[in-house]
Amino acid sequence: MIALTGANGQLGRLVIDHLNKAGAAGIRALVRSPEKAQDLSGPTVSVVEADYDRPETLAPALAGVDRLLLISGSEIGQRARQHKAVIDAAKKAGVSFIAYTSILNADKSPMILAKEHRETEAALKASGIPHVLLRNGWYLENYAGTVAAALEHGAVAGSAGTGKIAAAGRSDYAEAAAAVLAGNDTSTRTYELAGSSAFTLADLAGEISAQTGRKIPFNNLPADVYAGILVQAGLPQAFADILADSDMAAAGGALYSDSKDLEGLIGHPSETLKGFVQVQVG
Repeated sequence: MIALTGANGQLGRLVIDHLNKAGAAGIRALVRSPEKAQDLSGPTVSVVEADYDRPETLAPALAGVDRLLLISGSEIGQRARQHKAVIDAAKKAGVSFIAYTSILNADKSPMILAKEHRETEAALKASGIPHVLLRNGWYLENYAGTVAAALEHGAVAGSAGTGKIAAAGRSDYAEAAAAVLAGNDTSTRTYELAGSSAFTLADLAGEISAQTGRKIPFNNLPADVYAGILVQAGLPQAFADILADSDMAAAGGALYSDSKDLEGLIGHPSETLKGFVQVQVG
C-alpha cells in the first residue's frame, strides 16, 4: 500500500495521476478534510483523514501502509513539528519506506524555507526508517504571478540578480515522486531534483518579451523593496519577506544545481521556460 500526505493539494493530485499511470494497485490519499477530496476516490484510490495537528488521526491512516510520500506541509513555521508527528506515526504503524519532498540544496541552503526541511530530514534520519529525500527545486508555477504582473506592469521584478534558477514543472516533480514510490529501490538516498535547464529572471523577462512582442525588462531590486511590492500586490508581510529572502538566496545560487537526478527519474527533460511562458501568456 502506498500512501501520501497532502493528497488533495496540487502536487499530491499529480502524484496520484502518475502513480495510476505507473499501474500502482493500492493508493491511500491522506487528507485533512475527506469531504473535500471525494473526487480522488476510485478503483485504486481510497481517501482517509489524516490531520497533522491531530496525531490521533495519523496512526489509523497509516495502518497497513508500506510506502509513504510525506509531502511537505504549507504552514510555514509549523511544518517541522507537523512532519515529525507523521514520521513518529509512520514508525509506530510499521511503514517501511518514506519519501519526503524537501528543497534543493537543503543541507547548505541559506533560504529561510530550508530550515524546516533540514529539521525534517534530521527527523527522518533519527527515525531509522529507510527514506528518500526528494530535494525539489523551484516550481516553474511559482512564476505564474510574476508573468501576470509583468504583463500588467511591463516589467519583471525580483531580487535574484544574475542567479540561475534550475526550475521544473510541478508535474515533473510529481512524476519523480511516483517513480520512487513505485520503484524497487527502497534504500536511503538523496536526489537533488533540478530542472533540465536553468534561467535567470532576466531570461524570464526576455522570454516574455519574445513571446509578446513587448519589451519587458527585469528590474533587480533590494529585497525590502521587492517585499514591499509583494505586500502591495496583496501578499501577507511574512510571506512577502520569505519570497524576497528566497530571491536573495537565488542570487547566490541556492536554487541552482546541475544535477540530472530529475531527468534520470522521469526519463525525459523537464518542462522548459519557453513552454511555461507560452501557457501563461496564452
